Amino acid sequence: MLAGPCWMALCLRTTCGPSPAEEPAPSLAATPEALGWWALQFTPRVCRHEEAVLMEVSGSLRLFGGPQALRARIETAAAELGWKHCAAAPTALGALALARGGQVGAWGGELSALLDGLPLDSLRQVALQAAWLSRLGCRCLGQVRALPRAGLARRAGPDVLRELDQAYGEAPWSAPWITPPEVFEARLELPGRVESAPALMLGVHRLLLQLCGWLAARQAGLRCFVLRWRYDGHGRDDAWVGELPVRTAEPTRRVDHLLRLSSEWLARVRLAAPVGELSLCCDEIEPLAETASSLLPGAVEITRGEGLSQLLERLSARLGPDRVCRPVPRADHRPEAQQTWQPAMQVDKVAMPSGLPGPQPAWLWREPLLLDICRERPQLQGDLRILAGPHRLEAGWWDTPGTAAARDYYVAWNERSGLVWIYRERRLRDGGSWFLHGGFG
Repeated sequence: MLAGPCWMALCLRTTCGPSPAEEPAPSLAATPEALGWWALQFTPRVCRHEEAVLMEVSGSLRLFGGPQALRARIETAAAELGWKHCAAAPTALGALALARGGQVGAWGGELSALLDGLPLDSLRQVALQAAWLSRLGCRCLGQVRALPRAGLARRAGPDVLRELDQAYGEAPWSAPWITPPEVFEARLELPGRVESAPALMLGVHRLLLQLCGWLAARQAGLRCFVLRWRYDGHGRDDAWVGELPVRTAEPTRRVDHLLRLSSEWLARVRLAAPVGELSLCCDEIEPLAETASSLLPGAVEITRGEGLSQLLERLSARLGPDRVCRPVPRADHRPEAQQTWQPAMQVDKVAMPSGLPGPQPAWLWREPLLLDICRERPQLQGDLRILAGPHRLEAGWWDTPGTAAARDYYVAWNERSGLVWIYRERRLRDGGSWFLHGGFG
């Protein structure tokens, strides 16, 4: 493992500034600000410099398996965000220069040798003086360093020497660390006109990668995010014309799950005009602790498929939120009203009633059954013998007219019917009537 600082740099271009011959940055690439938030999942020491994002990762090397493994992981993930140039070095400006020069990385004594061969546009201050430096015959950074320092400082100013010294590790360099914002909001201008909602998924993918990096930096998961779009031809100051909130049953920051969920919801959207810009916002987050997948290092984790909550989310998005329901308890003393059905993705916290005193049956009849009466005793395949009761209930006067209940519940028994739950109405029109409402095991 390396001793001392280890920096990694991410940049869009192979030069330090725009050039007519340089290929323009991809239009779907994440902004440096958003990329900085995303990079915080690898190390808390992230800063922006010029057009690049720099990370001091010496404290994260052991966690991610060493510098080569970490660099490969960052490079692969950053490529999905449109940032294709990544390099590592013991100095921040050295890593940036190597990334612009298309190099992988350098350690220890390798740094000077690699930096010496880089072109003049690998460092900004040197690139600003490239015109007259090239007339002196300088084509690379090593030739610039070979010039007399006093004369170079007089002609180009102190900034060139200072930047060279900082890149080669002969002078300190510092920049303020990035702090993730409390609310995530990112915009993305699409490269062309998108006329169908499912075709927006490429842009949504880029935005969700940035969002999940921000969530990882905050060690949190989201409950809801909002996707907005603006039609082609509208200005940045115009209001968003479309909005799609996407909710999850439990906190998560899994990109694959959020992508599937977004795809299901977008499949139900019809656009009124071609879309030119997307926005994603998230402000409902909760702490989400990482869980170890295995106690054995290097063990292969077995994927058991998606959980129930994720399945319900996808079914609700595909079939409609009102077509996937779940039973929910209600705060009501009436046995038939203690459960209702609501959309599976709707979360309500309900205070449960204390319930009736005495034993409760295992089975409840959908509709109470009117019992015959003989000699003022309820009949169910013979006389029923009262074992416990009455347990009085009076509720529902606040509800729909005609659903109020005034009952006395009893536990009854006979040899043919076993233990049953019956009640007697106390209302005038039903006074004396007995009903079978449930049965015990």
